[in-house]
Amino acid sequence: MLKIAGFIVVFICVLGGFMLSGGHLAALWHPFEILIIGGAALGAFLVANNFATVKKVFGKVPAILFGHKFSKPFYLDVLGVLYEVLNKSRREGMMSIEADIEEPEQSPIFSKYPAILKDKHMTAFICDYLRIMSTGNMAPHELEALFDVEISSLTEELHGPAHAVTRVADALPGFGIVAAVLGIVITMGILGDADNTQIGEKVATALVGTFLGIWAAYGFVGPFAAAMGHEAHEEANVYEAIKMCLVASAQGLPPALAVEFGRKALLPEHRPSFTELESSVKGR
Repeated sequence: MLKIAGFIVVFICVLGGFMLSGGHLAALWHPFEILIIGGAALGAFLVANNFATVKKVFGKVPAILFGHKFSKPFYLDVLGVLYEVLNKSRREGMMSIEADIEEPEQSPIFSKYPAILKDKHMTAFICDYLRIMSTGNMAPHELEALFDVEISSLTEELHGPAHAVTRVADALPGFGIVAAVLGIVITMGILGDADNTQIGEKVATALVGTFLGIWAAYGFVGPFAAAMGHEAHEEANVYEAIKMCLVASAQGLPPALAVEFGRKALLPEHRPSFTELESSVKGR
């Protein structure tokens, strides 16, 4: 909701300042200018990105605007499921978690954490590495190297949608200029047949195109791309915390200490305290 509030502030302050200065909102309403700028931006976006990236961008819009899953409860869920799985494997052997990692939807452990199960990619990530660890044939440093390779490519993938939207934001002022130039072309075409009032209206319409392109870029699309980048950074950080937990466990540390390694890797803003993590795990 904070993002929506920010957009409302941008909208009200810009248009409010314009009206208080004596401007009229109707003077800014030029649908064909919006069509030129918005259509060109959308077309360029589709050309520059593959279908998967386009789908991810539009899929992230509701999550960015209305929800933020990377919070303390989500972090506690991630650390909680890791603790329970590692604790079971330590008490009963790695083969005891085979059913849990092969069918996490049916697992009594994973079923306690619906927020984790809902994220299919993260669930698969955890299960894949637990499966590798259950083989017992990989040294901890080899496991860590494998983690680093996958997290590096995963981080790049997570930031892909934000980079795509950033490129649109960078292009919008240019498309605004395109709309303005086309408006000036129209104005030049009527110079001999129009009076000063009509010429003034046409020039104003052209300038609105420049305004809309810049306003959309720096007031809406650019900030939204930055928000997507922050979201990607936080998600990559969760995978880094998972890595720390599992590598620590592979090195022989007990589950309680392994999840502490993961807790320390989380970003400080919503990181649970040692006591909160301990209480959450015992409560489960």
